[in-house]
Amino acid sequence: MIRKRNLLVGLLAAAAAACGTDTPQALGTLEYDRITLPAPAAERIVEINVREGQRVVAGQSLLKLEAVRTESTTRAALAEAQRQREALSELEAGARSETIARARAQLADAQVLARDARTYYLRVQPMGARQLIAASEVDRARAAANSADAQVRAARASMQELEHGTRREQIAQGEAAARAAEAQASAQQVTLDKLNVVAPRGGRVDSLPYRLGDQAPIGAPLAVMLVGESPYARVYVPEPIRANVKVGQGARIYVGGRKDAVAGRVRMIRNDPSFTPYYALIGEDAARLSYLAEVQLDKAAGELPAGLPVRVEFEQ
Repeated sequence: MIRKRNLLVGLLAAAAAACGTDTPQALGTLEYDRITLPAPAAERIVEINVREGQRVVAGQSLLKLEAVRTESTTRAALAEAQRQREALSELEAGARSETIARARAQLADAQVLARDARTYYLRVQPMGARQLIAASEVDRARAAANSADAQVRAARASMQELEHGTRREQIAQGEAAARAAEAQASAQQVTLDKLNVVAPRGGRVDSLPYRLGDQAPIGAPLAVMLVGESPYARVYVPEPIRANVKVGQGARIYVGGRKDAVAGRVRMIRNDPSFTPYYALIGEDAARLSYLAEVQLDKAAGELPAGLPVRVEFEQ
């Protein structure tokens, strides 16, 4: 509440000072680009290496999450990827010579049994014609001979399948399974690496919402950073001067609490108007729409904190 009251007082003072000049101007606040670092997994915070307000460089460790469960999952994914690669190698190599030799032996055994069954059937067939044995015995001999012939054909087909090797469709399936397992292992490795939360860019730690020992849910912000070599002014350009404000245009930024202006340039201005916030109203502008704009300050303003009230005068 105190901060809001101070901000309002500062902006009203800036508005009062602005009433005595005809230079195109706008009011707003000082801001930084914000980066939020979400939790990659619902794990307990075991280490915090920075404090709020501290400057950090790109790649610096901010905090660490417990990695025991994710490490186990990653090892399992790596093992599965290795198993799929070995299975693919087995498909590409085809059947072993011993397996083919066994299939040939089974075929030879089936052929012997088939010849024996066929011989027996040929022996009992004339006896059945002369009614020396029962017709059912002849039928059983015929069925046994036919079954033995079928066993020979099955054994020969199995041997030929082994000799021809693995089908290319099976190899393609094995390759796809290996790639899927490797991708899963890579994803798990990325999650494991993210448990060590590092700064993606140089900047300042603005907020650490969770404390040591907390377990944030997946996607919750573990750290909020303010990045950029210098802040920018987020201001609302009144409608009467919108046509005279362009991207790249120079500006002078007067920061609350500082007497001297800071140089800057307009980096963005919206095309669609919005209603002017209460703290940016100046005289007749209260009844008009405004356009949100961002003015980048020079590097010399790199130590200014966010949230300060600013008044921006645009160069003609």
